[in-house]
Amino acid sequence: MSTSQNNLVNAFQAGRIDRRSFIRRATALGISLAGVEAIVAACTTNGSGGGGSGSSIKWSNWANTGEIQRFKDFTANYNKTHNTNVQYSFIPSANNNYFSKILTELNGGVAPDCFYVGDGDIGKLVANKTVMQLNDLLDSSKSKAKASDYLPGLWGASKTQSGKIFGVPVDCNPLLLWYNEKVLQDAGITTMPADMYEQGQWTRDAFQEMMDKIKAKGKYGFVLDAWDMQYYCWATSNGGKIYDKDGYGDFIAHEDPKSVDAFTWLADNTKKKTIVYAGSLPKGQGSDLALISGQTGFISVGRWDLPEFHAASGMKYDCVPFPAPGGKGGPTPVALAYMVINNKTKLKDQAFDFLTNYVSADGQKFRLQGGGNAVPSIQSSETEKVVTDGNDPAHAHYLIDARNSGYGLFPAEGNVPGLTDDIKTALDPVWLQGKDVKTALSGIATMANPRIQKAQQNAQ
Repeated sequence: MSTSQNNLVNAFQAGRIDRRSFIRRATALGISLAGVEAIVAACTTNGSGGGGSGSSIKWSNWANTGEIQRFKDFTANYNKTHNTNVQYSFIPSANNNYFSKILTELNGGVAPDCFYVGDGDIGKLVANKTVMQLNDLLDSSKSKAKASDYLPGLWGASKTQSGKIFGVPVDCNPLLLWYNEKVLQDAGITTMPADMYEQGQWTRDAFQEMMDKIKAKGKYGFVLDAWDMQYYCWATSNGGKIYDKDGYGDFIAHEDPKSVDAFTWLADNTKKKTIVYAGSLPKGQGSDLALISGQTGFISVGRWDLPEFHAASGMKYDCVPFPAPGGKGGPTPVALAYMVINNKTKLKDQAFDFLTNYVSADGQKFRLQGGGNAVPSIQSSETEKVVTDGNDPAHAHYLIDARNSGYGLFPAEGNVPGLTDDIKTALDPVWLQGKDVKTALSGIATMANPRIQKAQQNAQ
């Protein structure tokens, strides 16, 4: 923001000008309408100059309609059970443009004290130092859990290569293959994928055979979602590498034979339409609906679609790890969000107390039990029961296994704003137009690696 814009925001926060005057003058100074709305909403909710002053702290995340009540309940329970003079309030936000709104609020000094950040966005906040480093607090007696209590593969770009931590995984969503049993049975498949996995026979050839049979019945074998981690899972489960230096270095998939093999296999199957790219589906149709409606045998998602599957009348579904050589594959991706603390909060201890309770074993159990749509990020047999109790799906323990061995978005990628979207865009011609895989991967390396190297220098 310019000096004039900052002065105006400060005057509004201090109550020196009214709402109508602020909106008129802000738009005249070039603040976008979305930015004006975010600042007004934040000031109205908090009643302070952002970052939680006085006796009020606010926290925010993106939430769908079904999740909002769960977060409200957690906040109400926290306010009730903690002896504090601070009142905590939850400010839900739509996923659409969530991070842009957070950036606007940070620039305006009215961002929440605690808030979610996606795995592809946290690197930006680490680099510009707008969120607190948490190592000392996590190591202190104030913390409900230590950093070592969380799965080591889940930190992503929230942890720098030198070990500085700026966000804690709130929970997680390991990617697995989910399948519609009726679609498979209608295609003449008698041994289900989970059974083959238990027998050590869940190879890519076995999966290919199933997809071919499903396609022969006029269905999709598998719907490939438009997201680069959906592509990486096939490479890493195949023993391939995407980035070097434990995920902090250059993009190397174009030089790794096993990764090239996996990407080529995906491309070959999209060409013959055994695999259907989600970006080519009719508008409004996603992989989840394709599975529920019996249009596809397989999709790849985390636990976030489980409530939807559970509600689908008569649908029989299950999950299985990705097929791999020898029937047991390498690590696969885990979708993540992190809870962070605004560096400008005036109540750092109180903000951390909320954060540590939220991401603790008890906090995750509170939020995820009774049909939750994620997997705990903390290692605890008690929290894991929210996933496995009830056997929904029958092999729900695969979600825990995939979490234990899985990895978050590679720090190299998470530290570069927009890189995830750029990689997806670079691979779209492969899935949609049959363009050459090696050429596309080499182009990604040329585009990404200078940006990765620059970002890593800023993130130390």
